[in-house]
Amino acid sequence: MSVKTFAAIDAGSYELAMKIFEVSGTGGMKQIDHIRYSIDMGTETYGVGRLSYERVDELCRVLREFTDIMKSYRVEEYKAYGTSAIRESRNRAILLDQIEQRTGIHIDVLSNSEQRFLDYKSIAFQGEGFERIIENGTAILDIGGGSIQISLFDNDTLVSTQNMRLGVLRLQERLFHLDASISQYATLIEEMTQAQMSVYKKLYLKDRQIKSIIVVDDYLSALVMQKGGNGVIKGYADRKTMDYFLEICRSRSFSELSKALDMPEKNIPLLYISMIMLHCIMDNMGAEQIWAPGVTLCDGIAYEYAEKNKIMTAAHDFEKDIIACAQNISKRYRGSKKRSETLEKIALSIFDSMKELHGLGRRERLLLQISTILHDCGKYISMVNLGECSYSIIMSTEIIGLSHQEREIVANVVKYNHLEFDYDKTMGSSSMDRESYLKISKLTAILRVANGLDRSHKQKFKEVRISLKEDELILAVDTQENIMLEKGLFDARADFFEEVYNVRPVIRRRR
Repeated sequence: MSVKTFAAIDAGSYELAMKIFEVSGTGGMKQIDHIRYSIDMGTETYGVGRLSYERVDELCRVLREFTDIMKSYRVEEYKAYGTSAIRESRNRAILLDQIEQRTGIHIDVLSNSEQRFLDYKSIAFQGEGFERIIENGTAILDIGGGSIQISLFDNDTLVSTQNMRLGVLRLQERLFHLDASISQYATLIEEMTQAQMSVYKKLYLKDRQIKSIIVVDDYLSALVMQKGGNGVIKGYADRKTMDYFLEICRSRSFSELSKALDMPEKNIPLLYISMIMLHCIMDNMGAEQIWAPGVTLCDGIAYEYAEKNKIMTAAHDFEKDIIACAQNISKRYRGSKKRSETLEKIALSIFDSMKELHGLGRRERLLLQISTILHDCGKYISMVNLGECSYSIIMSTEIIGLSHQEREIVANVVKYNHLEFDYDKTMGSSSMDRESYLKISKLTAILRVANGLDRSHKQKFKEVRISLKEDELILAVDTQENIMLEKGLFDARADFFEEVYNVRPVIRRRR
């Protein structure tokens, strides 16, 4: 297989970064250059809500330099992403258009869950090191400029992920507005972090034992990779080492730290904030070691490119993580596991039997599966407004691995499983294009039919065989129970399915 040259660009909160990779099926991923440019976009966004024209000018100048570098390496393809500083900027649409017009570089803006998933992928592609550490209680702590993400693993399974607005630049901006002295930093950062962690512990940690924390960031990771513990694998550090680092940070000035740690002085305040925050989180979790693999968002972008183009394959099952995350959300909101399993089996069987009609792929099958898992989460809030409440829960909850648009598709499918399909409202959604609208209608129609076969919530059917014959979808059921309720209320479910597919679902009892 030929070697492809690929560039990954991260327009982050405090720097622009570009990595150039050589990618091949035989040689894997080889980094050949890493260019970083400090540019503080986060302070403006988190402080005043928008990026200034001066900052956009600086951004464009650096991106034009990136363009020249890509030409010199004969880069065949690139991918550029913006994160929270651009995502939260009120003038986002204008500045993205300006950037593309002035530099030729198109920047896509990542949702928080997309960003963290790419970071997560970059770790998972480390192979055995990652798989070994998540066998026991492990947390991934992803520290960004605007927020942090904590993802918990238990017995090799992702059990929860939660975002908190404790990013290092955001905290630095808060400290500035509080007019805090450096001597007050530690106390204030600890208080802000602990306020979030006390709630987090009650909701997610409970009695769970967290042995290790995997850190993804730009400053702590550099320190640990450079001066960390003497473990077999680079980037590991125990609690004693981290306590030592914290003591150094507390006892010296920023200029002294810069010399002692051999790091630029401009990076020291953000390192200090990260260190105090990590220490507080380790205390709350009882973690005894950290692993800083030294990966960045650029690595995740490159691995995603290689995976999508079937150049490389990760050993880790990411779909399993997405499903596990949805299952834990359902559990949190007292969803019925038995009923979800029934709906999942029927809905996926219908999906598989109708591939030629719906034209959807594996990813849409996954979205349908998640919809069956979360179909009744809203009843935790209201039995009457089940559809609307389910929508709100899904849209307000991180499902790592799903884009914002995919999460909105799932939320709408669950919503319209319970409510009359609103053509105008669905199509009128600001983030909903024609393709997404059609996916919602097709998946909703399938879920409604599956739901219609279990109206009593008693899982009456031992087996459902599905076959497509001309203009009918035959649902052959095997049961000795009374199915009057299912048959009587099925027509309303069948009507929308017929409208979408021009095929009529029909229940037939097997003899």
